[in-house]
Order: sequence, then C-alpha cells, then structure tokens
Amino acid sequence: MSDHDELVARNAVELRRMIGAKEISPVELLDACIERIEAINPAVNAITATCYDDARKAAKAAERKALNGEPLGLLHGLPLGVKDLEDTAGLLTTYGSPMSRGHVPSRDVVLVERLRAAGAILVAKTNVPELGAGANTRNPVWGATGNPFNTELNAGGSSGGSAAALACDMLPVCTGSDTGGSLRIPASKCGVVGFRPSAGLVPNARRLLGWTPISVVGPMGRDVEETALQLAATAGLSTSDPLSYEVDAAGFSAIPPLDLATLRVGYTEDFGCCDVDDGIRALFRSRMAALAPMVQTCEPVQFDLGDAHRAFDVIRAESFVAGLRDAYARDPSALGPNTRANYEMGAAMTLADSAWAQAEQTRIYRRFQSALERYDVILSPTTPVSPFPWRELYAAQINGRAQENYYRWLALTYVVTLTTHPALSLPCGVDDAGMPFGLQIVGPFHGDLKTLAVARAMEQAFERHTALRRPRPDLSRLTQPNPALKSIVTAPPIFDSTGEIQAGMSSV
Repeated sequence: MSDHDELVARNAVELRRMIGAKEISPVELLDACIERIEAINPAVNAITATCYDDARKAAKAAERKALNGEPLGLLHGLPLGVKDLEDTAGLLTTYGSPMSRGHVPSRDVVLVERLRAAGAILVAKTNVPELGAGANTRNPVWGATGNPFNTELNAGGSSGGSAAALACDMLPVCTGSDTGGSLRIPASKCGVVGFRPSAGLVPNARRLLGWTPISVVGPMGRDVEETALQLAATAGLSTSDPLSYEVDAAGFSAIPPLDLATLRVGYTEDFGCCDVDDGIRALFRSRMAALAPMVQTCEPVQFDLGDAHRAFDVIRAESFVAGLRDAYARDPSALGPNTRANYEMGAAMTLADSAWAQAEQTRIYRRFQSALERYDVILSPTTPVSPFPWRELYAAQINGRAQENYYRWLALTYVVTLTTHPALSLPCGVDDAGMPFGLQIVGPFHGDLKTLAVARAMEQAFERHTALRRPRPDLSRLTQPNPALKSIVTAPPIFDSTGEIQAGMSSV
C-alpha cells in the first residue's frame, strides 16, 4: 500500500485532525484523492464533472491558513464530492438530465455554501439517476454507476455516485439526499453509511414544496463518525427552508457513548406491508440473532401502517408535478421514463387524493409512535433484494411478485420516510451473493443524535465480528475501465467548467 492509499483510507475526522496538527497538507490530501479518482473512477463511473484546478487553488489557500495558525472550520481542507442534484457555483450541474447538459450555476445551494464555509474543498460532482428518480444510478448524460463490489451490478440511488465514491475512498466528504431512500439504499448496496436526518435539520433549499417533509438532504460517510462530522457542518436554521430550525449543530461532531447492553431493539422484516426477498429475510433474522446477546431487548414488532404505498405515491407525485410541469408541457419526450411516469401519475390525481394522502401520512406517523414508546430504535433490512444488474432499471419482481411501479421495491425505506423519523443505513457484513448488506436503524421522532449514537455503538460492536463488520471492495479489481457503464449516454461529450472534456464521455 502506498502512502497515498493509506491517506485516502483514513476517515474524515482523522484527516481533519491531521490537517489541524499540520501533519498533512490539504494539497497532499487533494492530490491523493485525485490520484484515486483517476485510477478507480473509470471502472465505476461515480464521479462526473470535476474542477481540479479550482480545487488546487483552494487547497493551497487552506494550507496557508493552517500554517498561519488561523481558525479552521470543521471540514477544513477536506476534499468534497457533491451529488449532481445540488447546484455548485462554477461547476457543471446536470441533474442527470439532457435538459441541463450545459448548466453551470452561478451560485451554490445552501448545503454547498455551508460545506464550503466549513472549509471543505469542492472537487467533483457525483452521479445520479435522471432528476434523482429511482434507486439505480444511471442517466443519459453520464451513464451508469457500477457497484464497487461488482461493477455489473447497481450501486443503488439516487445518491449512488456518492456512495460508490466513498466506498472506493475517492473522497472523504460526499453529499446525498433522500425522498424514498436515496441516502439509505446506495449506502446499503455499497457498504457505507447513509443518514436521513429529520426534515429541516439540514436545510433543503431546492425543495419546491417547502412545507412537505418527505425530501431531505443529508450526509453519507464510510463510518458513523465521518457521517456525523458532515452533519455538524451543515445542520441548523436557514430562511431558505421553512422546516429548518435552530440546533446545536456542533454537538453532532461529538457522538455520546451508548451502552448497547441497555438498548431496547424492536425489529421487523417488512413493516407488515413490504415485499422482501426470502434470502434477505433469512439473512436479517441471522443478524438479529447475532445482535440479541449484545442488547437488553431484541424482539419482533408488528406494524399496521395503513395504505402507506398509496400515500407515498400521491405525496411523491406532488413534488414531481411541482418540478416538471413546465418541462412536460414543452416536450414530454425530453423526460426519461421514470420522471415522465411520475409527472403523469401526479397530473392525473385530484385534490381529494392529495387531502387523503396528507391525512394518511399523519395516521401513519401516529401509529408509528406506539412502537417507539416500547423500543429505543426499530431495525429492518434497508433493501429487500441484493444488488441487481445496473442494466435493469429497477427490481421488477421480488420473490416472484411483480412490483406495480419502478419504485415500489424501495418500500422498506419509503414507509419510514412517511413517518418523518431519522433513519440510518449501517453496513452489516455481506449477503449470500457477497454483496454489502445494510441494517436500517430508525430512531425516535427528532432523535437524530440518539440514532447516531445507537449506530455508532453497533458499528463498534460489529467491528469485532468478521461476519458483521463493514465490507470493503477489492480495489485491485477496479483498475480497468468499464466502457459498458457509458453505453446509455445519448449525446455528445460533456465539458467541465474549465472547458476540458470529461474523459470517456463520447457517445457509444
């Protein structure tokens, strides 16, 4: 292992400490990350547009501040990847859509503003499904992101590029967002941590329906501590998000210790309403059997969440109607099949549908509280199936049961979205196919810090067990480009903000 390999494998908290102690330079760290991206990204296609020249200037400025003993932010000198749904000033932001193929924003979204203010150095964008629709990261602008454990399989989505980049140690800080599971699902499939915070904890300035809590932005990381550091740099009140609120944001960077022996765990394979593969059910039961001796209580819990599927259909479709009405009116064919289906579903709904869905979500929230009165957290599998080929747009069947639309297979995460509770996907070994398996940890209402504390305690306990600890991809298998991942690109090459062509992006 080279010095650079060892450096990029360190977590963000340790890297930030080393920068503050002048043990490493932000320039050295940036060069190591760029070297890793150039070596590995052609095999997985997690990184899209880059701004290396600007990043090097920022890293040199960060180095000067550290050497001069100036005050340093929580993320000072840490290279940053931003999901390609979030606007970044001066850096190509396409949302994975041909409609935005040349879009270079003039300003950062609030999330990116806060990350840069904390000292993070923007290096690149990370890949997404078209307009974030679906949990398979592929689009006609950049192509597909392959899973680092098997690049023929999908990396999840919609934060799949960030998850894969983290799994491959390309960058120590990567952002995500989550409506139906877009932070949790790719984290589960790539063996990293994805945390869906309470709505408003991290301001989501791009949410058009500002009072609807199902869409959030939040952190990912290779471990819980790294994830919490990003949260500490981004949480808190912003007038850009009417659901945001005051919070001791810095407190998230110091997760309190938790004694697992005092923990009361309730678990469910399916929340009483989700299709789950038999193999995943069996694996989850074995994980609960392994966890049981570590905690005070570990027992199954039953749920009756009403018609959660229809409620999510309606509430999710509302946001697509709000965001795509003008684009659909101009040219429906400009939208991909997922986004077009979402718009058309929403456009056909009535005010009565909307009112029913809002009321049903409230009922689901209230029903969920009774379980959290008896348990500290609820555990479930994060996803119902092992990663499938990225060429398949979604999991069309689970256990032979046809899924009625392209996102129904996300039900394990979207039913939790409807409750508005914080939820985290924690790596927990591999499944029978050798692919990462994630546990979904659902915490109490607005119990974000407690959820992180539980996850951190479990992570530390799992590290002592070979079958439970976080899996790592074999990077030696990712040294050759995978041109198939670019096979769905449908237009000419894309240029980054400096005018340099992005390698490998010619039409195929």
